[in-house]
Amino acid sequence: MQNRYDKIFPATIAFSLALALLGFLLDRPENILPGLYRIILMQDLLITDYVYIAGPGAALINAAAVTIITVCILKFTGNHFNGFSLVEIGLMAGFSLFGKNVVNIWPIILGTWLYARYQKEPFSKHVSVALLATSLSPLVSYMALGSIHASIPLGILAGLVVGFLLPPLSAYTYKVQNGMNLYNMGFACGMLAMMIVPILTAFGDTPDSVLHWASGYNTAFGLAIGGLCLALIVLGLTADHKPAWAVWAGYRRLLASSGRAPTDYLRLFGAGPVLINTGVNGILGILYILVVGGELNGPTLGGIFTIMGFSAFGKHARNILPVMVGVALGSYGVHQTPDYPSLQLAGLFGTTLAPIAGYFGWPYGVLAGFVHSALVLQTSGPVAGLNLYNNGFSGGLIAIVFFPIITAVARRRRPALQDEEYYDLFDEDSPINPPLPSTALEEDDPQQVDGSGPKDEDAH
Repeated sequence: MQNRYDKIFPATIAFSLALALLGFLLDRPENILPGLYRIILMQDLLITDYVYIAGPGAALINAAAVTIITVCILKFTGNHFNGFSLVEIGLMAGFSLFGKNVVNIWPIILGTWLYARYQKEPFSKHVSVALLATSLSPLVSYMALGSIHASIPLGILAGLVVGFLLPPLSAYTYKVQNGMNLYNMGFACGMLAMMIVPILTAFGDTPDSVLHWASGYNTAFGLAIGGLCLALIVLGLTADHKPAWAVWAGYRRLLASSGRAPTDYLRLFGAGPVLINTGVNGILGILYILVVGGELNGPTLGGIFTIMGFSAFGKHARNILPVMVGVALGSYGVHQTPDYPSLQLAGLFGTTLAPIAGYFGWPYGVLAGFVHSALVLQTSGPVAGLNLYNNGFSGGLIAIVFFPIITAVARRRRPALQDEEYYDLFDEDSPINPPLPSTALEEDDPQQVDGSGPKDEDAH
């Protein structure tokens, strides 16, 4: 294990404990256990804000517990820590504030473990899929608690089936998106949910989206998460034991990358630039919500944590801001304002399309965000609130449509098609020396700027 990775495990455990501590600071201890009980008994269809239904204390402690579970699964299954590990941790922590809990994630994880046994492969090869497939955790809760046929065994069975089916499905959906949608699992889960919902309807079930949305926490959450982001920036300037100017130069090289998946920034640039990137992106997420007049609550914090996680794997200020601007502009076109709850989330989670802005240029990113603001409001209907990564589903559709169109228009930028599934690309954890960006490279071979060519070769 390389030195740049050996601190991930203790650092992420410390992050989990910090979430729990924040939970105790923002709520009374006597509210915690009843709140956790309410979280476990919720159906968890989108949008179910745990801060609203159980208070900030229980919501944050649930997030801390799920994060610790995630880190331990990664550690003790022999999975290599790398940039994508931070993605998994950020996603699990974020969505544990509105949809995932310490109970409903297990059947899906077990289902993927059974798939690995069926294929006679180590679980470590599929553990990333197992964790991200918990996007469909609301299905487990709904079948156990909300369906007209509800029973705990039925909920467990639903989770097992989902966990078993998603590894081969996600491998295929990744290829057709060509690395332009960072939330590949969201698209795969959306496709599966679109089949599940009609089947449930045929048997008399009617799952539907809900809206539980907390307000009034902007100051508390803004100060807490903003302080964390500032601390990450300061830590990043000293993390690599290099002069601050050298670390900042690494961050500037990171900003020159496209972000097209798979791009492991931790391997390419080291811990310092990634920590700075994480802090900057987190602050941008907070500012976006405050500027549009939104609320910092469970779902929006989930979006900010997701952006921070993907700061190690594809997102940076230059490729997420165009998408955010596009979503904000598009919200007026759909006769809403950017502070509409679903559009607040679209502004954050819509950054799944950051590679479009990074690879093809910011105008295409704005356009992608504009289209996303309209599409994401419609894609929630067919999946009936069962897919937590609904923005990933919408982003996948946009990536599939935009990719051939843009490559036909921007003819000098013709990226090679993806032919592998990115969960398999990081079997090794040796660092990669990042290429230095130049104007010539950016214009003639943008694939080379983000290091995807040498990185893929080294990853095997």
